Amino acid sequence: MNVRRLIPTAALASATVLGLTALTACSSSAASDKDGKLDVVASFYPMQYLAEQIGGDHVAVTNLTEPGQEPHDLDVSAKQRGQLEESDVALYLKGLQPAVDDAIDQSGIKTKVDAASLTSMEKHGNEVGGHAEEHDREHGEDEEGHEGHDHGHSHEGSDPHIWLDPVKYAEVAEGVGKALEKADPDNAKTYKKNTAALVKKLDGLNKSFEDGLKDTDSKVFITTHAAFGYLAERYGLTEEAISGLDPEGEPSAKRVKDLQKMAKADGVTTVFYETLVSDKTAKTMAKDANLKTDVLDPIEGITDKSKGDDYIQVMESNLKALQKALGAK
Repeated sequence: MNVRRLIPTAALASATVLGLTALTACSSSAASDKDGKLDVVASFYPMQYLAEQIGGDHVAVTNLTEPGQEPHDLDVSAKQRGQLEESDVALYLKGLQPAVDDAIDQSGIKTKVDAASLTSMEKHGNEVGGHAEEHDREHGEDEEGHEGHDHGHSHEGSDPHIWLDPVKYAEVAEGVGKALEKADPDNAKTYKKNTAALVKKLDGLNKSFEDGLKDTDSKVFITTHAAFGYLAERYGLTEEAISGLDPEGEPSAKRVKDLQKMAKADGVTTVFYETLVSDKTAKTMAKDANLKTDVLDPIEGITDKSKGDDYIQVMESNLKALQKALGAK
């Protein structure tokens, strides 16, 4: 029986933060590997990006998810379990990759940083954003798939895609910076400086999204999988997902019909698909409803197909795609 389940999650979350403090009291030797670098294992690209930006030259980062691999599907190999055992820090997002959660739980790593405990998580259904809630109020009902928000730290069943909201991602960055400072106190000054620089960059990105999406013809966009709920809420948009939080899910015929009706009513022009998952559903729906298709990248990995070389560049290209689809003025 998993004893941790019995601890209230809020207590766990604060324990995670406190744990970071206690974990590394004896760790000035943590960075005593051959190359003198702190070994960080990241579960997938958004965690790798944080580790590299904040750690700079003082860290050696290994990503468990290969470029182009769908992170949700990851199985952790024996070789990767070995890498985990030898690393100083594991940086992951609990609830996104169950196999990684298990492997990290079972490993003897000193510093385990769960990004989900560094910001508030929410539960999102297929429809997220202002328009969903208005619709519920008008119809006096709870729309199917639109669950209430959970602003606590319980992340059972929460939407894990926090990195697509630059504000939440900046909160995570600050927590990761503190964890690295504790794990490697000798280089704490650099981590602090790099964290501040990254947070400033993310603040700039947030401002670009705010300005760029302030004045648009439509506020509703359709995606194949519900990765953009936090982004939609942050910028006053509504995301309608064809198949919910599971990128491989198949939508019902009723869902597709409802979306086609809604697209007409809300002036939707575009169905977005993503690079790592098949675009078949998006293209079929767009063709039937006479809509365009375009890419909105959930940045779960960077490949040759990505519209940009790193998180910031791909987010900027996401912003352009949204501005075009929503008719930004």
